Amino acid sequence: MMTKAAPLRLVPPHAGDLPAPDAELDQVFFALADPLRRKILERLDGGAFLVSELAAPFDISLQGVSRHIQVLVRAGLVQQERSGRISKCSLEAGPLYEAAIWMNRFSKYWQQQFDLLAATLAEIDERRAADPQPTPKGRRTARQK
Repeated sequence: MMTKAAPLRLVPPHAGDLPAPDAELDQVFFALADPLRRKILERLDGGAFLVSELAAPFDISLQGVSRHIQVLVRAGLVQQERSGRISKCSLEAGPLYEAAIWMNRFSKYWQQQFDLLAATLAEIDERRAADPQPTPKGRRTARQK
């Protein structure tokens, strides 16, 4: 029995209801939520490509890849230049930077966890240094030989 594939969402839900900066950030995260779109961005990190070149490694139609590219264009992550029927795409990293700035606001929570881990590891090291491990009976250490 074949299952029906979920339809491709081309715009984030409720995008029109938010203020402009929030809507732009929503479009970036919406675009990044799809693994195929992330793979397209990874490929574009190496330079500009024709849409047909971008579509080549994927097991979906050229039209399907074009739809994904349009989501990335609307999010500002891809710039598309057309010359007749030929379309060349390139990465536009600015919105990724804006998303990174937004996410970085929450790094203080990660840093607290790293600080706690570092303190715990330091405490373990101090205990080991203060309390040397006894050697098992019958075994000689390098100093005893």
